[in-house]
Amino acid sequence: MSMRTGDMWTYRQSNWTTSGLNGFDVEAVDGGIGKIDESSDEAGAGYVVVDTGPWIFGKKVLLPAGVIRDIDFDTETVFVDRSKDEIKSAPEFDEAAYREPAYRERLGGYYGSRKDDDLV
Repeated sequence: MSMRTGDMWTYRQSNWTTSGLNGFDVEAVDGGIGKIDESSDEAGAGYVVVDTGPWIFGKKVLLPAGVIRDIDFDTETVFVDRSKDEIKSAPEFDEAAYREPAYRERLGGYYGSRKDDDLV
């Protein structure tokens, strides 16, 4: 069973507020990927933009809120349920279009196509 694309843009915990997440470290299931540069908790369109630094040559990636599995506010770390390779292979971050529904739909389709059985 795969996660529905619409669910990809909703945080798993309704009490998570993203206004204070900028600068938090982001950990994939197999290691760190960077720091949060921007976040949004807009209803049905939540996301974080991660500055990957040298990991993928200073590029940014957009992660839908639904891939966040936990937030540790004490250590300022966000944990996502995707691997570094999955994140690196995602559609390229588009600075001009990342807030547009068509871009989010394509990205949500990429992350939403993963089967729940595959979760690590």
